[in-house]
Amino acid sequence: MNYQGVIIEESIKDAGMLRGLKVLGTKVKPITEQHQTPWLAQWTLHTVEIPEADAENIANQLSKNLKSDPSAWYADFKNDRRHFIIFPNKVFLIDRRKKEEYAEAKRYGMSLGIPEHQVNFSPEVVIPTSDERETV
Repeated sequence: MNYQGVIIEESIKDAGMLRGLKVLGTKVKPITEQHQTPWLAQWTLHTVEIPEADAENIANQLSKNLKSDPSAWYADFKNDRRHFIIFPNKVFLIDRRKKEEYAEAKRYGMSLGIPEHQVNFSPEVVIPTSDERETV
């Protein structure tokens, strides 16, 4: 089963890696105080679909490509069973039924300085259907 998730273009060192991915939609959001990234004007959020066979390789590539300065970033993609949560140089592969695995990823993200509200992973989060995605 394929994975779906969001990659923030401003979070990656080389946006060229997006060319190899199936982008389902793109949304541009202006920065607010809540984002806690005042050095940026916007976030460009790309909803992507990743083939199951390529998921681990793409997660590892993305982990090497995520920025960690001036602030750490993360990306994630999931299917009905598993959830990749990707930080700079670290990848969590989570069984979506195990809240304790989510707690470990959240603790790790917060240890990097990512605000708690941004790492509030939950196994109950629903993957949006194509009709629910916004494209800008």
